[in-house]
Amino acid sequence: MGQDVRSPRGPRCIALVGPFQSGKTTLLEAILARTGAIPRAGSVDAGTSVGDASAEARHHKMSVALTAATTNFMGDSYTFIDCPGSVEFARDMRAALPAVDAAVVVCEADEKKLPQLQIILRELEELKIPRFLFLNKIDRANKRIRETLAILQPASRVPLVLRQIPIWNGELIEGFVDLALERAFVYREHKASEVIALEGGNLDREKEARFSMLEKLADHDDALMEQLLEDIQPPRDAVFDDLARELREGLICPVLLGSAFRENGVLRLMKALRHESPDVAATAKRLGVPATKEALGYVFKSVHLQHGGKLSLTRVLSGRIEDGATLQSSAGEASRVSGILAVSGAHDTKRTAAEAGETVALGKLDNIRTGDTVSNGKTAPKALVNVLPTPPVLAISIASVDRKDDVKLGQALLRLNEEDPSLTMVQNPRTHDTVLWGQGEMHLRVAQERLRERFGVNVKSHPPAVGYQETIRKPISQRGRHKKQSGGHGQFGDVVLDIKPLPRGEGFKFFETVVGGAVPRNYIPAVEEGVNDGLTRGPLGFPVVDLQVTLTDGSYHSVDSSDLAFRTAARVGMSEGLPQCHPVLLEPIHTVEIVCPTEATAKINAILSARRGQILSFDTREGWQGWDCVRALMPEAEIGELIVELRSATAGAGSFTRQFDHMAEVTGRAADQIIAAHRDAA
Repeated sequence: MGQDVRSPRGPRCIALVGPFQSGKTTLLEAILARTGAIPRAGSVDAGTSVGDASAEARHHKMSVALTAATTNFMGDSYTFIDCPGSVEFARDMRAALPAVDAAVVVCEADEKKLPQLQIILRELEELKIPRFLFLNKIDRANKRIRETLAILQPASRVPLVLRQIPIWNGELIEGFVDLALERAFVYREHKASEVIALEGGNLDREKEARFSMLEKLADHDDALMEQLLEDIQPPRDAVFDDLARELREGLICPVLLGSAFRENGVLRLMKALRHESPDVAATAKRLGVPATKEALGYVFKSVHLQHGGKLSLTRVLSGRIEDGATLQSSAGEASRVSGILAVSGAHDTKRTAAEAGETVALGKLDNIRTGDTVSNGKTAPKALVNVLPTPPVLAISIASVDRKDDVKLGQALLRLNEEDPSLTMVQNPRTHDTVLWGQGEMHLRVAQERLRERFGVNVKSHPPAVGYQETIRKPISQRGRHKKQSGGHGQFGDVVLDIKPLPRGEGFKFFETVVGGAVPRNYIPAVEEGVNDGLTRGPLGFPVVDLQVTLTDGSYHSVDSSDLAFRTAARVGMSEGLPQCHPVLLEPIHTVEIVCPTEATAKINAILSARRGQILSFDTREGWQGWDCVRALMPEAEIGELIVELRSATAGAGSFTRQFDHMAEVTGRAADQIIAAHRDAA
């Protein structure tokens, strides 16, 4: 306990995370203003904040991508990573978190946001990242601090430890008592808090709250426990050392109070970060950075500027990266640094080099991707971080409004995917549509806005095609003939096909039992091709599956027969035969697994039933207190906008994964409507 763990240790990187609209960007503005990085705090609503500098963020008045900004406080450099709070843009947070030294979790006393808070805290816990909880909007508080802590504690698997208690003036909070410093402060708007005497009721409340804080610290410190049992006041330095050590070891999560909008509590937060948060050496150890002389960095974000090329936001974990250096990536690629910028929101300044601990933007690393570990050594470094892909939950089909922009659209989508790997593109082989998959409605909307505003491609969109198919119920034998005379050589092909249904999921099988050379063997592959041609679009308008076709007989002409003639004859046979086989429509059924807060489970079950879902099971979500997991079978056609309803029912916290299970028959009016809609769209 005697070691001083509070001394400054060079440049640090701090993530600002928290539920949607909890005030992270406003807190960043307050930090930058109070530390002199900007003359005054901007506003999200007015579109003047550093954190929401992009056109899309200002249009929607919310963070849609992370922002990095650097400032200095008491001689130390801090880069803050303002991460989006919406679950739809959480990929940016997940990519950045491994390389930060600590996180400030910004939240408020709102039970509706508890599931979102739990998701974020779980992410930090699993990555072993030290974290403070900043209880924001304290000026609007209508609950006592103990009630608030009781509401928030279920979201955290480690104790939330109050570092401050509020000073009440009637129904308003006018300041706070720092339990570690044992001092009282009164807030002054946009100014440093004023120290006041700690006396009367505030002194009594401070003693009680401080003892509670010390009890929680003593759970992991035997010497402190002995002092408390013997009623000995522990030295203040020892208390600070314990706070710092237990924070860094992930044993506690200290709770600080404030109002980002009024800039209250900001300097106290900065002092806690300065004295208690770990440095890059601790982060490098957590990530397993090897002890070498070579520089090592982690690229957590890629940005393509409209004019200026690509920037790779990088945390330097060891060594020194110089402008012009050639960097090797963990993916085996190499690129030369062309410019180093110190990040500060939308205003970046050039640097000649970046030292360990600094967070910078490296220019023109065209072969380096988000998530890569980079080194200035001669060999590819081992990847330090592996950010798992986030399963997509919503899709749209997109196409350029002007056909001449098709190539431009393809290039723009590749750049979008590089900036945001949670966007994925798939080419539908049947419809030839480009399908864009994302994390939700807003995510896809912002992607389209970026295509238009930054890459100059106007796109149109529509719901993607559902993978309907058709099959047959009745076997038949069908002759297919193709005979054409056009002067000179004609065309002649004649086949007899036995068509019969197969069990569901068997696909397509082709056989031949021709005897006596009725169809020469060299034409049989052409017959199979013609049969396949006939299966691409059946009588109902969809691909035909689960059937067997056997070539049993036919005839040929020694001069006029050819591969093309027999292929055409087989296609004619299929097109004439399939309508007689009692075709039936098939729709894809998926297994859907939904995770949601327990209080929303009843709503989820109702949503599934309304979307023709068949509930298979629901149980508590393993390892997640207050969460359920619901499994169901659901038609693909009903999954389309499921996420929109799901997020609405769970205050933005619920999500799902899906996997194809089987094809099922659709009959009656439902089938008629699907077939009619498909014909109208064709």
